[in-house]
Amino acid sequence: MSTPATGAAAPDGRRLRLEVWLVLGLSLGQSAVYAALSLLAALTRGPLRDATATLNASRSDREWLDVTYQLLGIGFALVPVGLALFLLAGDGPGVLRRLGLTGAGRLRTVLEGVGLTALIGLPGIGVYLAGRALGVTADVVTVPQQVYWWTAIVLVLAAFQNGVLEEVVMIGYLFTRLRQIGWSTPTIIVSSALLRGSYHLYQGFGQALGNVLMGLVFGYWYHRTRRLAPLVVAHTLLDVFAFVGVLLLGDRLGLR
Repeated sequence: MSTPATGAAAPDGRRLRLEVWLVLGLSLGQSAVYAALSLLAALTRGPLRDATATLNASRSDREWLDVTYQLLGIGFALVPVGLALFLLAGDGPGVLRRLGLTGAGRLRTVLEGVGLTALIGLPGIGVYLAGRALGVTADVVTVPQQVYWWTAIVLVLAAFQNGVLEEVVMIGYLFTRLRQIGWSTPTIIVSSALLRGSYHLYQGFGQALGNVLMGLVFGYWYHRTRRLAPLVVAHTLLDVFAFVGVLLLGDRLGLR
């Protein structure tokens, strides 16, 4: 449990529970509600195999407006990260160090991130293909219809935003607060993983399950190491491959 700053009263459980609900309601908890509703809408339209889940969609048919919307969306999506870090900073100094987000051991961080990318990414492709074959996963489109010279750059930024948002909020923030509330480690890991899967339900049951498994691996890793940076690296790389990889190689691989 984190030690409160000198002179500050330790927050009580009721206050922490309310804080967690507010942070999730402003970020990924809200996404989970909309994802479940999107899945329900897809199921009532027809077979899930015929549904399409579009990521990184174009926001306007005018180029300058499209890139403006895209960048604003990325920026505002990171606001809950700032809020979570601000709230955790109330426990005492060194919030980035406590979460394992400092720049120390950068080569080790990158290597561990690459290793986690391989561990999650290769089975993840199999889960997606199996889900499509079984009809429990939507056709996930990761590249916008309108492609410009800056599209790859924005896709990389979107991948980084996803990595930072999900890992800081779902792992760093949530693990810290739920430990302070008194939850056991297995309960925290499983609950975080299930929530991670829930906000991917718009992609279908297969992708939701794949993200639950990813959440279990990431949660256990963080419990053992208390280092969040490799998870951010791994998540970012996974999305870069899914976004930019499809943009560059999708036609050759029959994915576009």
